[in-house]
Amino acid sequence: MKNRTMMYAACVCGLLLSLPQSVKAQQLITGAPLSIPPILEESLVNGRRENTGSERVFELTVNEGQREFAAGVLSPTLGYNADYLGPTIRVRRNDELRLRVRNRLDEATTVHWHGAHLPAEADGGPHQQIPAGESWEARFRVDQEAATLWYHPHLKGTTAEQVYLGLAGFFIIDDEHSDSLGLPNTYGADDIPLVLQERRFTRDGRMDYSPRMPDIMHGYFGNALLTNGSAEPQLEVSHRLLRLRVLNGSNSSLLRVFMDGSMPMYQVATDGGFLSQPTEVEELVLSPGERAEIVLDLQGHEGTRPRLMAESNGGNTYNALSLRIAETLQQSEELPATLVRREFPSDAAAVRQRDFVMSSMGPGGRLTINGRTMDMSRIDEQVKLGTSEVWRISSRGMMMSMPHNFHVHGLQFQILRINGSRPPPHLRGPKDTVLLYPGDTVEIFLEFENYTGVFMYHCHLLEHEDEGMMGQFEVLP
Repeated sequence: MKNRTMMYAACVCGLLLSLPQSVKAQQLITGAPLSIPPILEESLVNGRRENTGSERVFELTVNEGQREFAAGVLSPTLGYNADYLGPTIRVRRNDELRLRVRNRLDEATTVHWHGAHLPAEADGGPHQQIPAGESWEARFRVDQEAATLWYHPHLKGTTAEQVYLGLAGFFIIDDEHSDSLGLPNTYGADDIPLVLQERRFTRDGRMDYSPRMPDIMHGYFGNALLTNGSAEPQLEVSHRLLRLRVLNGSNSSLLRVFMDGSMPMYQVATDGGFLSQPTEVEELVLSPGERAEIVLDLQGHEGTRPRLMAESNGGNTYNALSLRIAETLQQSEELPATLVRREFPSDAAAVRQRDFVMSSMGPGGRLTINGRTMDMSRIDEQVKLGTSEVWRISSRGMMMSMPHNFHVHGLQFQILRINGSRPPPHLRGPKDTVLLYPGDTVEIFLEFENYTGVFMYHCHLLEHEDEGMMGQFEVLP
């Protein structure tokens, strides 16, 4: 962890030398109770559940809205079924889903189910465009282990702005195994989703998205942090164990997440599922799109006010969440010693190794993968259904203060090596997004199962994605 923290600090220093410091936002409303995204209820017709056999039907409407982040100042926003962000979709393994999306924007959008294992036509990537005023349905069976996923737009060229303005929501999967572990699971009480978003505000408190070329190359950094849509919220806690499902929903910012006191954090899950066992961590560095589930043991901290902090590689440190711990705590089950039995994959199982070089060519240059920018009509890689591969991803280029990350659609992978060494324990669970510091080489193990079709891989720093740091792979029968 220490070496990776040093790499994080180097990225911070490099960016601070090359970027002007943002003006601190004034008048932001702070200290409100933490907003918990509502659980999305199944669709009803005339007050009754739709007659769709075994399918569970959910509806999302993509809206324009306004939000008062600063007192008396309204910022234009976007949201799902709301003015900003969206509800939590909570389902179970083997559920048959029909996800219906209505687009009420005056421009096209998509909805991508980030981290989901599903057919290509349901993925919600740039090929599944929803024109203004029209609707689209994704239908698939939930075919993966319990995990904290999320959903967001993925339209070529406008992903960054639409996500920035508020289009994001949680997608949580439960299963019988997760039920049996005794982890906190009362949503909104001891099981809390947190989307952390660094945002830029003007002097008068208006949320601003107006990227210039340095923002596109380095990332669009902010001067405030929103947690579930508000700054410095508070959460009343009365349970001994508290489970936090943390998503970095920022466009470009890396976030170093830590507690401001001596309270330990136990990571129990990565992007796509549980770690083998709870792992104590002092901090977590999450790049955009990455998730981690952590559990806090509040025993011995009754009556205190600890804070969850987040430091951005844009140079700011924020109070992400203030906990107000009750004087007397309800007892929780002990953390299990083992969460899941997970075998570390072997290179010998792979039929092929592929190389992906993420490159930034300097000011005015291109952001590429293997020297190419995204072309919707071009298939960059073809893989065979039922096989496994090792993908070796490296970060190169002239602008060596710039991190990247790598997200693969349609599956979860496992990290084999980071710069030749096995990943630290907290990165040994299922992943769909992996961070690369400048000069890094990361090797991942992928299994192509169940579905054929065209899927994406790309940098999930959204300005980089929109500039073409993306490619397509096709799974063939």
